This record gives sequence, structure tokens and C-alpha cells, in this order.
Amino acid sequence: MDKPVDIDKHRDAEAQKATEARRQRLEEIQNDPDNQHNREQELEKLLLADPAETWPEAAARARFLIKVFAETAEAQEARYTELIAYALDDLSRMCRKDQEDR
Repeated sequence: MDKPVDIDKHRDAEAQKATEARRQRLEEIQNDPDNQHNREQELEKLLLADPAETWPEAAARARFLIKVFAETAEAQEARYTELIAYALDDLSRMCRKDQEDR
């Protein structure tokens, strides 16, 4: 299996700076315990700003959508709660593996 290409190494300084700023802002939004609704709106804006360029960025989008679904009445069914937990765990594990492989 081919080793993944680290796209960050191929960006110019300005693009790298913008990517790092997006990542930092995304982390701040996800970790801010205040005002859930405003956080979700801000996160949506960030996730829609640019296409994902890495697996962790794509996983962040998937996590967001899974968590939005998890808050619905339909998602409270036992079969969905288990799938949601597994999916979130898979995304976290795969992102950690991706970071370790770099």
C-alpha cells in the first residue's frame, strides 16, 4: 500500500498558514463549552468554507453530521446509537492512525 502524501508539505507558506488557521479555529470551536447553537453555526461555516484536504478534515465533517443526526429522535433507537458510537470511534481511530503514519 502506498504511503499517503502529506499535502501540507506541498502548500506555499500562505496556503499553509490559512490551513493552520482553519484547523486551529475548528479546534477552538469544537472545544468551546459555551453556546452550543452558535458553535454549530460557526462550525458549519468552517466546514463549508473549503473542501477537506486531509482525512482528519474530512472526518471532522463526518463527525459533525453524525452528531447532528445523533440528536434526532430517530437516532435514539438502539440500533442507531450503537452504529453512531462505532462510527465516531472509527473516525477517531483512523485519524490517530493517519497522524501516526506521517
